[in-house]
Amino acid sequence: MIAAQELHTEFQFPQETDTQLSSDTDLEDPDVKNAKLGKGKGGRKGKKAPGEKGKGGGAKGTGLGGVNGHHQENGMESMTLFEVVKMGKSATQSIVDDWIESYKSDRDIALLDLINFFIQCSGCKGAVSAEMFRHMQNSEIIRKMTEEFDEDSGDYPLTMAGPLWKKFKSSFCEFIGVLVRQCQYSIIYDEYMMDTVISLLTGLSDSQVRAFRHTSTLAAMKLMTALVNVALNLSINMDNTQRQYEAERNKVMAKRANDRLELLLQKRKELQENQDEIENMMNAIFKGVFVHRYRDAIAEVRAICIEEIGVWMKMYSDAFLNDSYLKYVGWTMHDKQGEVRLRCLTALQGLYYNRELNTRLELFTSRFKDRIVSMALDKEYDVAVQAIKLLTLVLHSSDEVLTAEDCESVYHLVYSAHRPVAVAAGEFLYKKLFSHRGPEEEGMPRRGRQSLNGNLIKTTVFFFLESELHEHGAYLVDSLWECAGELLKDWESMISLLLDEPMPGEEALTDHQETALIEIMLCAIRQACECHPPVGRGTGKRVLTAKEKKTQLDDRTRITEIFAVALPLLLAKYSVDAEKVTNLLQLPQFFDLEIYTTGRLEKHLESLLRQIREVVEKHTETDVLEACSMTYHALCNEEFTIFNRVDIARSQLLDELVDKFNRLLEDFLLEGEEPDEDDAYQVLSTLKRITAFHNAHDLSKWDLFTSNYKLLNTGLQNGDMPEQIVIHAMQCTHYIILWHLAKVSEGSSTKGNMVTLRKQMRAFCLMCQRYLTSVNTTVKEQAFTILCDALMIFSHQIVSSGREQLEALIYTPDSPLQAELLNFILDHVFIDQDDDNNSTDGQQDDEASKIEALHKRRNLLAAYCKLIIYNVVEMNTGADIFKQYMRYYNDYGDIIKETMSKTRQIDKIQCAKTLILSLQQLFNEMLSDLGCNFDRSSSSFCGIKELARRFSLTFGLDQLKTREAIAMLHKDGIEFAFKEPSPQGEGNPPLNLVFLDILSEFSSKLLRQDKKTVHLYLERFMTFQMALQREDCWLPLISYRNSLQAGGDDDTMSVISGYSSRSSSIRTKKAKPASTGKRKLPEGEGCSTDAVWMNQEQNVQTPVMMPSPHLTSTVLRDPKKMRPDEKQQHQHRRGSGLMEDDEEPIVEDVMMSSEDRLEDLNEGMDFDTMDIDLPPSKNRRERSELKPDYFDPSSIMDDSVGIGLLLRVQ
Repeated sequence: MIAAQELHTEFQFPQETDTQLSSDTDLEDPDVKNAKLGKGKGGRKGKKAPGEKGKGGGAKGTGLGGVNGHHQENGMESMTLFEVVKMGKSATQSIVDDWIESYKSDRDIALLDLINFFIQCSGCKGAVSAEMFRHMQNSEIIRKMTEEFDEDSGDYPLTMAGPLWKKFKSSFCEFIGVLVRQCQYSIIYDEYMMDTVISLLTGLSDSQVRAFRHTSTLAAMKLMTALVNVALNLSINMDNTQRQYEAERNKVMAKRANDRLELLLQKRKELQENQDEIENMMNAIFKGVFVHRYRDAIAEVRAICIEEIGVWMKMYSDAFLNDSYLKYVGWTMHDKQGEVRLRCLTALQGLYYNRELNTRLELFTSRFKDRIVSMALDKEYDVAVQAIKLLTLVLHSSDEVLTAEDCESVYHLVYSAHRPVAVAAGEFLYKKLFSHRGPEEEGMPRRGRQSLNGNLIKTTVFFFLESELHEHGAYLVDSLWECAGELLKDWESMISLLLDEPMPGEEALTDHQETALIEIMLCAIRQACECHPPVGRGTGKRVLTAKEKKTQLDDRTRITEIFAVALPLLLAKYSVDAEKVTNLLQLPQFFDLEIYTTGRLEKHLESLLRQIREVVEKHTETDVLEACSMTYHALCNEEFTIFNRVDIARSQLLDELVDKFNRLLEDFLLEGEEPDEDDAYQVLSTLKRITAFHNAHDLSKWDLFTSNYKLLNTGLQNGDMPEQIVIHAMQCTHYIILWHLAKVSEGSSTKGNMVTLRKQMRAFCLMCQRYLTSVNTTVKEQAFTILCDALMIFSHQIVSSGREQLEALIYTPDSPLQAELLNFILDHVFIDQDDDNNSTDGQQDDEASKIEALHKRRNLLAAYCKLIIYNVVEMNTGADIFKQYMRYYNDYGDIIKETMSKTRQIDKIQCAKTLILSLQQLFNEMLSDLGCNFDRSSSSFCGIKELARRFSLTFGLDQLKTREAIAMLHKDGIEFAFKEPSPQGEGNPPLNLVFLDILSEFSSKLLRQDKKTVHLYLERFMTFQMALQREDCWLPLISYRNSLQAGGDDDTMSVISGYSSRSSSIRTKKAKPASTGKRKLPEGEGCSTDAVWMNQEQNVQTPVMMPSPHLTSTVLRDPKKMRPDEKQQHQHRRGSGLMEDDEEPIVEDVMMSSEDRLEDLNEGMDFDTMDIDLPPSKNRRERSELKPDYFDPSSIMDDSVGIGLLLRVQ
């Protein structure tokens, strides 16, 4: 029983002479200043102690049946205050008015109702009776309620979920506020009601029962807020009365009214007494509740305190906005819980928003500014957002508070992937850099190069370049979009900065700055047209409102009208700059092409097409050519009238390119002539242009397959073809086949076209296979990538979705091709990064190249893993991939793990066989390197064992779903262990026996029944002499047998006794011959089949429909912490045979045997199908006031703590 601590027998308010509620004036440690309310000192004269509350009037024997003493508007009578407030059907004003009427008629009964209201709001099922109210002190009442507290569920009204209880919390807070407001003129000064309520709430807030402490703290803080409002009104009335008194006294004697002076003097005196009374109440709540609960173990309680003190400081700044109260907010900004830190920041925002209060915050700002700045990088995104908003308010109040370093720590957050953080940082950046206007800027034009926006755009460009994150322009634009949208949409000023000549004395933009400006301009146009954040921010496209859709259409129309004219000019100016041209050519995809016709802009379209043609002729960069191709694709839209004009221009360009390519290729492939570099360059540049256009346009009518195939074949025969020509020829041929497939899939082609496609596809795949043996790595990587894509496209998946007519196109790789693909992965992916680049010069470039190379290798591995997942290649080829899981975990761990997950979903048994095969391969490699007499403590063997443990974790906790797979894994492992006899002759362990030590890592995943089956299967390979061996070389067999016997009937039996009892029983059976030789299966029996061995012993099989399992705790007590008698009892339980063959199976313990493995438990979480439920606790009260609210390891080991985990098998 945890009882509340003794409360004061008398409740007396501290007396203060001034209007301040605390004498603390400095920002010091809270432990120095905190002091509880003293006993019986300084009380106001005539005040009645809470212990005397029952003596003012009798309860008249009234029980709890008529607890309210008033009728409800809805006709329901005799309802408690808690029930009325919870239902929320009556207005709070009417509930309070009814209670006040009841209080005026019999204040003891009404006050008893109010006390029970707070008790019931805490979730306590008990109630305070009239007898208890008359004769028991508050401490005794709280102790009694603690004893009657029903904590079966662990929930109470403030923590319950659902709309009803969410509304109840607001109704509860509203009730307290309305109660004080309605009683502020008389009842709160009767020295009875408020004394009793404050005393009760103070005692409850000190309880060790969380529900009492949480509810009473919320009530006390809301009560304090209501009293602060009353005190503020009293202060205003006192000021008004004082001014009236001074005005009347300053009149001449003839006009002065002495009776009015006396009335004003008496009124001021009454107001002063009331204010003193209110201050005493507030001091009692502050020092009795707040000072202790703002450090409570429960985060919700701490958050309540900080939220309310922020309200007090904002509402009554003259009394509360000083260092004595601000220090609590400053200290709490270091709280471990994000919710509490968030309340601190929101409280401060309300203060910094009012500029009149800035002078009072100077000391606080200087002391805690660094902490606020650091919170901009808080791990909780909500806290970081509010911290940045608070810094924006600080910046708005004064420019001198934040240093340049402080601002820079916020600036870079505009590139954050979390959009709310980035938007808040964008607002901060805008306030700092763009919102200040000097007097010389007042008369500047609104738009254009010399406009104010022109200067701000330059500032944006300068910031973008200084941030050195040039690839994240879209992120910067998105961050500034909400606060600087008008600036970013001033495309006229951007065009003017790019096209117009600078004015005399004006500094022109550099080439680097112009490139950055074009990128920002493109990002702003994309943001305006697409209306969603860039990739990496946000969860996807959201539904636009009608207003947003209209804005989007207007912006798109304006963009088209502006850039239809300006884009040809920009392309003409920057036609030789590849980076600028690439960005500019992306603009037409955001145009409203209808405006070219309606706006009579055809001549500008002709100019644009001429410029695009010139760009194609000038550039050979892939990015530029692909941008030109996509521009033609965007303009060639059959829905618009400009289609014919654009299509003619595109066809003329492609005709010239194809004719030029065929002519150059014919000369290039002439036999007997050595091609020079100029010819190779001409072929390559033309092939690049054709390949880039073939990506987005169908060029089938030009029949490019023959020329490209001839080019690739010549490269194989001669071996001197430039690698770039081969790479682009492969890519172009791949596009040709894909466009041909698209036509065939549409059903618009003939049967002959399908036959042609099948021949071309197979010939091309054979060509790529031959290029896998090329000496050039880049060519091999291109051939591998295209080959994987082709195998995926033309796999058995091609006939899905009703495309059975494409069955003739299915292409299945043969064994040599699968072997070549696997060898490529092993040779080019699973390599050390240092092998690629060992240079020490240019460290930054070297790191960038390493990252790029790793990205390329990850793509190659992912391409091959897709073939495994979609069953294009045999699943067992994945063994060579899975065995690299540990060694290359940092580089490819996520890809390999996902591959294992997908393959398990396809075929659990085959996946398990692949996993054990990978371990067997590693074991054989180790034997070839170290020999058969290796040390089991060697790093190689420990690495294989660790890999097996990781594989075991990936099977998750649901043993039923993985039952057959795990059993098959053990079967293959046992067969491998006994496969090879000892090279030292009979009597020595088999060559691979040590593999059983690796296999034991999977024993914990076996069901109890299956452990017996696997054990019997193991004994079929053993001889009687094997069971008697005790040398170190036989330890793997002993440990593996023990792992299979753990938790069974013979847990504590020795190996020899277990085998002896079994062999003796065999000898007693005369009907069956007992063999004394090796217990291997005859060759004629199906010992290697997948299903027979599992059905040999029917008596140990678990039926498909299993009964409900017994429930056992997953928390095992540490044997070291057990008493000796407990150890003996524990061992007795383990060896007493708790479960027979016909008993219901129990759920095995899922806790890991070693604490150092706990961090790896997440390895199996992807496949976890267990539900872990916390049962109702019998005693969830905290054992001390400030005990953290989490599971203490010591409490788990304590028998007195009834906490367990209930595992429910799905």
